[in-house]
Amino acid sequence: MRIIGLDVGEKRIGVARVDSDTKIAVPMGFINVDGSEWQEIARIANVNNTSFFVLGLPRSNEGNETAQSLYVRNFAKVLTSKTPGAKIRLQDESLTSVMAEERLKRRKKRYEKGEIDAEAATIILQDFIESFSEPKQKIVEETSLVEKEVKKVKRKTKKATKWISGIMALLILVLLGVGGYLWLKDMRAKERAEEYARQEAEMQAEVFNFTIRPGETIFDIKKNLVDLGYSSADVEQAFVADYDFDFLKNRPEDATLEGYLYGETHEFYKDEAVTEIIKVFLTGMEHVIKENNLETRYAEKGLSLYEGITLASVVQKESPTQEMPTVAQVFLSRLSYGLPMGSDVTVSYAVDKVDPDRQIYIDNQTALKIDSCYNTRLYAGLPCGPISNPGLAALLAVAEPSDTAYLYFLTGDDGLMYYSYTEAEHNQNAYSHCRDLCNVSL
Repeated sequence: MRIIGLDVGEKRIGVARVDSDTKIAVPMGFINVDGSEWQEIARIANVNNTSFFVLGLPRSNEGNETAQSLYVRNFAKVLTSKTPGAKIRLQDESLTSVMAEERLKRRKKRYEKGEIDAEAATIILQDFIESFSEPKQKIVEETSLVEKEVKKVKRKTKKATKWISGIMALLILVLLGVGGYLWLKDMRAKERAEEYARQEAEMQAEVFNFTIRPGETIFDIKKNLVDLGYSSADVEQAFVADYDFDFLKNRPEDATLEGYLYGETHEFYKDEAVTEIIKVFLTGMEHVIKENNLETRYAEKGLSLYEGITLASVVQKESPTQEMPTVAQVFLSRLSYGLPMGSDVTVSYAVDKVDPDRQIYIDNQTALKIDSCYNTRLYAGLPCGPISNPGLAALLAVAEPSDTAYLYFLTGDDGLMYYSYTEAEHNQNAYSHCRDLCNVSL
């Protein structure tokens, strides 16, 4: 695993990296703090295929945190929000810039300030990685030294037995000396491990995980945020706020964020604003859209990005992962023939928007008649917007549907999918395989 080390300053950020196998940190240069630092950090993380960062946390000579410590902690919060899935650890640092400059002086006569920052990041990262590997390795090395000393003493006792008492005394002194040295080293290692555990506990006390699962709706996500302790007012306001993402700009004016919050688990600080949480999941969707060239691939199917995501949201709710390409094919075929999609999950979503407790639409016969642009039983074409937040499998299923030509499908009481080409075949499948599930309330 590769880890990125950052020496965070207000003008420059020193960068280093280390592989957990080699355990040797190396400098990677520096980043100017000019507004583009987040994009550059994301690029470095992407190139090194990692989301693990170690940041130097400065302290005063007395071991107390300073204003610069607060700056680093705030930097860590922003980095967490801007880098989906980022894992951040803070490593105590003291006088690393001084040590870095001394190192550079020994290697070269002239150097830039940025090189000092990069060297400082290297020291921070090396200290961090050694906190895992040094204690065990050093104990093994020192134990080997004891064994060598014992062998030396034994050889000497064989050659001069008359000095055995003196040699035994020397052996005792050697063993006591090395043993004391090992004890001191072991104590230092334990102290470092305890300090790291303390830092880890502090970090964990300040963060929480929040998950959006594929297929969840905005209704679900809002409820989960309120359950975490956020106020309903803050949550509602965050979901109607403006977010500066290119892929959101071509949506209809009345479109919500439904469908655009990519399902993942991310780590957040406990005082994180709801808007910052939403930005992280929007960033996840942005990456998926770009990495899989979805806008172009949907256009090849005659769909805009918004329409492709809308269809994927229906596929997500209608089928298990392995069936998604075929279900997507069915819907695309029906759309191409001008047939209604006929999806019950879109009807259910329409009812949820106006009557979540089913006080008005008390049975399926009433629900199927709901006058809503989401009712694909009543109206042809796509629903007027996404009905869930689709996962990667559903998004890709619309981009690359199966090479079949079905026009109907249903899920049987046995959990299997049954496809057909004609309405008569579909009705027979419903009679044979869907006596119970096809009558479940919407």
